[in-house]
Amino acid sequence: MARIETSFLDIGYLDTLSGQNTSVHRLDPRTKLLTTLVFIVCVISFDKYQISGLVPFALYPAVLMTMGNLPPGFIFEKTLLAAPFALFIGIFNPLMDRAILMHLGPVGISGGWISFASIMLRFALTASTALILIGVTGFNSVCMAIEKMGAPRIFAVQLLFLYRYIFVLADEASRVSRARALRACGSKGFGIKIFASMIGQMLLRTLDRAKRIHLAMRCRGFDGEIRILHPMKAGGRDVCFLLGWSSFFVVMRLWNIPQILGSLVLELVK
Repeated sequence: MARIETSFLDIGYLDTLSGQNTSVHRLDPRTKLLTTLVFIVCVISFDKYQISGLVPFALYPAVLMTMGNLPPGFIFEKTLLAAPFALFIGIFNPLMDRAILMHLGPVGISGGWISFASIMLRFALTASTALILIGVTGFNSVCMAIEKMGAPRIFAVQLLFLYRYIFVLADEASRVSRARALRACGSKGFGIKIFASMIGQMLLRTLDRAKRIHLAMRCRGFDGEIRILHPMKAGGRDVCFLLGWSSFFVVMRLWNIPQILGSLVLELVK
């Protein structure tokens, strides 16, 4: 439980990283959000057997991470935290799709393994880019950008509250688990009754704490409007960023550049 608590609370470190003053951080949040949406749409639209065409898309998160001064190890670690979800989605592909599509020397590789690798690669690209977006923008700014782009205000506010509630839930879960461990005298294991009681207590405690947090926000003047320190203002740099990267994504989606380059190299070798 302590490890889960640490993992969840570390996600809040992304908001700390979003306070930096790099060239990427100074871009309008709507520009970064739109560019990331174009990136995700292009990545997930690939055929299930496509791998080589996805490789150039790794350039975008790599550039953002470098220019935004984000720690690669931290992004990699948090991406792995959600990897089991993608793993469970694609793990049965090799069992259901056994047709051999390619050979690596004498070893035949079935379509199931190729589609499984494609799922994992697309997950790694989209999940890491979403984390990087928060790291160079901040979740408050992302929610405000969603609202400014036409989404209902209540949706943006609820999304922000959901994000904050994760930390409340993780904190209360750690408190309940620590209390149980102190009273267990070193014994391990959770009985059904104890586990059910802990879940109920955790939900009641989080609801009570969330209510207190909401009252504190209302006392400080919260009126349902998301506010950020720097006003949103798109300029020439933002337009160039959006059009440049979006054009790159579309070109990489329409043409498999790695495959084309590989074919040219083989022609030159022959």
